[in-house]
Amino acid sequence: MTCPACRTPVHTQFASPGLVQAIVEGGLDPAEDPRWPDSGAASPAEYARWAGHLCGMACLRMALGTGAPSQFALRDGALRYDAYTEDADGVIKGLVYAPFARYVSEVHGLDAVVHRHLSPAGILDLLDEGRRVMTSVHFGIRHPDQPAPGRGGHLVLLTSRTADGAGVHFHNPSGTTATTRAADLPLSVFERFFAGRGVSLPGLPATGA
Repeated sequence: MTCPACRTPVHTQFASPGLVQAIVEGGLDPAEDPRWPDSGAASPAEYARWAGHLCGMACLRMALGTGAPSQFALRDGALRYDAYTEDADGVIKGLVYAPFARYVSEVHGLDAVVHRHLSPAGILDLLDEGRRVMTSVHFGIRHPDQPAPGRGGHLVLLTSRTADGAGVHFHNPSGTTATTRAADLPLSVFERFFAGRGVSLPGLPATGA
């Protein structure tokens, strides 16, 4: 699926969009996702272990447009740059912004810029410059009508202002429905979940997908 307004593909971090809700809210083991091979994982076990950590790779895959590598191929590249690490107990850490930005710039040719202190107004400025912005939000953003449980810990890709200019349009890799995977929110609502940091990326070229 591609968002007509921004021409950016819509991808989830799990291979079967129809199973995202069952996985993230219903306790379904990701290893039971029948489309796990589409992710590029080597096995159901690898897919189940990693897919919940790959919101950033899903955002990158969307930013790369049509023909982007698989999610796990992107993960492998990010691992080579230490954008993900594992501690002695095998706990996955990341996404780490600085090495991620180097990976994206050097391997995929996108001018990735880390924004460690980013205001909501700063997001709009970047969008007005034609950039897209991976931002750290709480995953509870898929339920914007509920109080925000916190800020940060999950990544979404902002692609543009909303049609009225007062809000943001973004793609959420853990969105559980079509309207939460490609969503519009007033900036004041988005801000409740936003951790004040992110990575900006160039927009798709005029002739892009």
